[in-house]
Amino acid sequence: MSVQHPVIAITGSSGAGTSTIRDAFAEIFHREKIQAAFIGGDSFLRYERDEMTQAIEKANKEGRPISHFGPDANRFDLLEKLFKDYSESGTGKVRQYVHEDTSKLYEQAAGTFTQEQELPTATDLLIYEGLHGGVIAKTWTRRRMSSSHNPVVVERRNQANSKKGVDVAQYVDFLIGVVPVVNLEWIQKIHRDNKIKGIAIEETTTTILRRLQDYIYFMTPQFSLTDINFQRVPLVDTSNPFSSIDVPTAAESMLIVRFREPEKYDLQSYLEKFDNAFMSRPNTLVIPGGKLRMALEVICTQRIQELVTASKQA
Repeated sequence: MSVQHPVIAITGSSGAGTSTIRDAFAEIFHREKIQAAFIGGDSFLRYERDEMTQAIEKANKEGRPISHFGPDANRFDLLEKLFKDYSESGTGKVRQYVHEDTSKLYEQAAGTFTQEQELPTATDLLIYEGLHGGVIAKTWTRRRMSSSHNPVVVERRNQANSKKGVDVAQYVDFLIGVVPVVNLEWIQKIHRDNKIKGIAIEETTTTILRRLQDYIYFMTPQFSLTDINFQRVPLVDTSNPFSSIDVPTAAESMLIVRFREPEKYDLQSYLEKFDNAFMSRPNTLVIPGGKLRMALEVICTQRIQELVTASKQA
């Protein structure tokens, strides 16, 4: 963590709503005249798109499935280094992952990386949005069942491909988690893959299974470290996500907002600002699901101002 060069990280799975928070923060920064360096999680993937396809095929044949959630497909060490460099000097180097909508800008094919470039100078803070803003990866155990149904084979592996592993969370000054309940997350992925990409439900189900172990070890632990968690809980039946006809809307949901240090926030004032809000626990605020954008404005603006003020004073 750094008083002079604060780092904000928004962490959550694809489709969870992290981009909504990033866009809301951009509006806050514009209004408060805060200069921010924005970083996307795709910049820290290990492989370009074609390479990742080949790596997945090879890993599946060898019986050790890999996914975008785990260290086999990511450079956690580069993410940790960027956060460390920025917290110490207010700058750092990062490459960009080229998407379809930025292909012309970078004059490169989608699914490739640009060369590393220096971050903009004289920024007030760094903001990251992606899968691993609070990941801690030291040693881990990968379990797999053999095809002959022998007892589970346990492999000791090093998560970060180094002796010490990585601790990205230690450099984050404000960590925000965005995570729908898991059945809702699966419903969203199934519908997004099928409607937008034309991927069959069976294929997406296979992907979910392949990613599940990495999700358990590298995604969910982050949400115990977050300063604030925003979790969307549907109020309709999602008991079988693989046969759901449609995705529950925000209006059909409630938003669970959990504060790691509730004493730092004016929870009573939040209750007064939201209709039908209540406290389910001393550190947990429940509000209507369609109020995420408003919640960000009400809850996060003060913390952002505090970080920037302390930075300028330092």
